[in-house]
Amino acid sequence: MDLFPTDPSVNLLPCDGTVNYHGRIFSMSEANDYQTALLNDVPWQHDEAIIYGKHIITARKVAWYGDSDFAYAYSGITRQALPWNEHLLKLKATVEEHCQTRFNSCLLNLYDHGDQGMSWHSDDEKSLAKHAAIASVSFGAERRFCFKHKRTDQTTEIILEHGSLLVMKDSTQTHWLHSIPKSKRITEPRINLTFRAFVDH
Repeated sequence: MDLFPTDPSVNLLPCDGTVNYHGRIFSMSEANDYQTALLNDVPWQHDEAIIYGKHIITARKVAWYGDSDFAYAYSGITRQALPWNEHLLKLKATVEEHCQTRFNSCLLNLYDHGDQGMSWHSDDEKSLAKHAAIASVSFGAERRFCFKHKRTDQTTEIILEHGSLLVMKDSTQTHWLHSIPKSKRITEPRINLTFRAFVDH
């Protein structure tokens, strides 16, 4: 498995999609301030899912924000978007400037420690604009972010740094899965924000 360079012009996937890693786009003090504000100001709730007919409540916590009160359905559960707060609007503007893309929504994930992760999945819900960019911002503990090709099982990974930006676009969600593996050695929290282009049906 290769660790990717931080040149944002480099496509980190070998085929069938585009992923660009911008590295740290916030200073350490800015990243620390955003992490503290998000931990304290976001109304975090445990995520829920319907898996094989069973209602599951995850250890990971989430929040969903948008330009309007979008109803976002994934994993069998529907969530209503909250209005942007001051910190999220600033973050959105910075991310949009880096990506040269406009986003209208954001899904936030809070991992309290390394025992909480995310299994293999794609962000390919019909409510998301097809092949649109998804911008992922990370604050807190550095975590592995892994990719696996759906057909060939080829894998690769990157370490997401505190205050960093990673962008997935084009056919990435069609052909690749991604995950956050668990790690018992990680004791600090991580916040992940995924800015998205939501299609209001």
